Amino acid sequence: MTGLLLRNAELDGQAGIDLRLRDGRVAEVGPSLDRRGDEEVDCRGGAILPGLWDAHLHLLALAAADRSVACGPPAVLDRAALAVALGAAAADPSGWVRGVGYIETVAGDLDAAALDRLHAARPVRIQHRSGALWMLNSAGVEHLQLTGADAPGIERDGDGRPTGRLWRADAELRRWLPPEQPPDLTAVGARLTRLGITAVTDATPDLTPGAVAAITAAMESGALPQRVQFLGLPLDQPPPGTPGASAGPHKIVIADSALPDLDGLAGRIAEAHAAGRPVAVHCVTREALVLLLAALDMAGEQAGDRIEHAALVPEELVAELARRRLTVVTQPGFLAHRGEDYLDGVPVDEHRDLYRCRSLVAAGVPVALSSDAPYGPLDPWAVIAAAVTRRTSAGRVVTDDERLEPRQALEAYLAGPAAPGTPRRIRAGATADLVLLDRSRTAVLAEPDAGAVRTVLIGGRVSYTA
Repeated sequence: MTGLLLRNAELDGQAGIDLRLRDGRVAEVGPSLDRRGDEEVDCRGGAILPGLWDAHLHLLALAAADRSVACGPPAVLDRAALAVALGAAAADPSGWVRGVGYIETVAGDLDAAALDRLHAARPVRIQHRSGALWMLNSAGVEHLQLTGADAPGIERDGDGRPTGRLWRADAELRRWLPPEQPPDLTAVGARLTRLGITAVTDATPDLTPGAVAAITAAMESGALPQRVQFLGLPLDQPPPGTPGASAGPHKIVIADSALPDLDGLAGRIAEAHAAGRPVAVHCVTREALVLLLAALDMAGEQAGDRIEHAALVPEELVAELARRRLTVVTQPGFLAHRGEDYLDGVPVDEHRDLYRCRSLVAAGVPVALSSDAPYGPLDPWAVIAAAVTRRTSAGRVVTDDERLEPRQALEAYLAGPAAPGTPRRIRAGATADLVLLDRSRTAVLAEPDAGAVRTVLIGGRVSYTA
């Protein structure tokens, strides 16, 4: 059977390497391989890497963001621009205007009354860029009949009236809103492929069967060529049977707005472990991290337990994370996009704790880099650059001694779901998920750029070529 022969590639810094691909795997690696009738691709000396893995993003939210109106920087910077954007936005079939990416620097804290002054004519819901909060105008509150609704995420004023702010209420919104067709993932799959991403971990918690079905259907049709690991798969739901789909650690959210009780958190961790799944725990604040470690003392740890985000890690807890062999999946891309807000809003004595990278790696903590898209920048090359420079949009550096070396930052994207923090290597027998660059590895590390991606292969098939 004929295969594909990649000629004259740079592999692990060595020039003039050929790779033969057959049946979705790397069959042979070495200089000057014979052709054997295989189709050939001239790599022209460009580096070849394992396909990049985004260890934390949200696929359906990415697709939904494409059909939503931007409500924050860089597109919208002030109250007047937000009013214009909402007025010009197209409504969905049920008449709603859906906004994303809001931050308080645009127009302060938004509730129903504040949103009415910006756009009252149609029901509006805007998602905070953290993903934790939805803000509705009065028409939206009335449309959902929130006055009589009973859900823990509904914020109410002193008189018990809904303010229009919904915390961690995505599941409730799905029940209250008219049913919609799942968003098309074709554009998301194409964008991921162009960036060199061949596998992703969907970190959306509490995935519904419909959401899982939508993603796996896109995988089966080829609209989403990436392999997908699911964190939000319920404990009682078997892994999808779709090739390339897998169940990952069980997602648990420690909400910043309302910390859970210790016994309840420990019970959830123990339940996941009993079901044979590690946990992936959303921890943004110091308090959340301390609570998680206390809960793990009660429930015990399991190989594969992960901390998602680790936005603030006190120095005294770094050794604790290493001792417990907890993996950290973090997003230094936020420093480039939101670093100014962090430096201005986070106490100065906590700046060195923001999105730690180097100190974690030095302590032996497995670290995977990721995007948290659509809430953070999707481009892995931009995230790699942010991990190396730690510069904000204004050029300030957030903790210089937490910079990663370029090689370390790249390798934090080259792991796989089975072993976050351990870069995969291209060897005979490996799955042929590959990225061919148009330049050497040294050149791309000197200036990380998605434009360097020339060809992407998933399962040995060319999925993208520039």
